[in-house]
Amino acid sequence: MSRIKNKEEPGVKRVNINVEISLHNAFKSSTAAQGVDMTAVLMECIQKYVAKHGYAGPPDGSARHAGR
Repeated sequence: MSRIKNKEEPGVKRVNINVEISLHNAFKSSTAAQGVDMTAVLMECIQKYVAKHGYAGPPDGSARHAGR
């Protein structure tokens, strides 16, 4: 039995999201036209969001939020 190899870098967490196909295609086309990587654009958005809103940690001290 072969196992799927983890391609993640050490210290990196993979995030999976569901995106409407048309939005994904538009995002992919837009980033390609600009010559930028989709991951780099999403990382920049996440960093800006956290910089603006901060991080206080989970309200109950757990690592996960219910319903997210």
